[in-house]
Amino acid sequence: MKIHIDNLTFKCIIGILDFERIKKQKVVINLSFEYEFSEDKFIDYSEISNLIKTTMKKEKFFLLEDAILHFELLLQNNYNINNLNIKISKPNILTNCIVSLSNK
Repeated sequence: MKIHIDNLTFKCIIGILDFERIKKQKVVINLSFEYEFSEDKFIDYSEISNLIKTTMKKEKFFLLEDAILHFELLLQNNYNINNLNIKISKPNILTNCIVSLSNK
């Protein structure tokens, strides 16, 4: 099975510049991963969505890179998953574009 969680959107503190550390910014996270599904063994995608949102707000990362590395470890240590892809976007940080980073 492959799970996709797309457009997980919320506001949090992330960035290295002073204004980024004061005012919350919109962040959009997309992720996907594979796992072995069976009726007695499944992954609750709402649990993962809440974990990411809660962690992102609590940790207040300086860099998108730090957030991605943190989530790679967190998800792989807590779930039996493969081929994890994470993309984090800050759509409002620059005037004419959307800034995104991904692990793949």
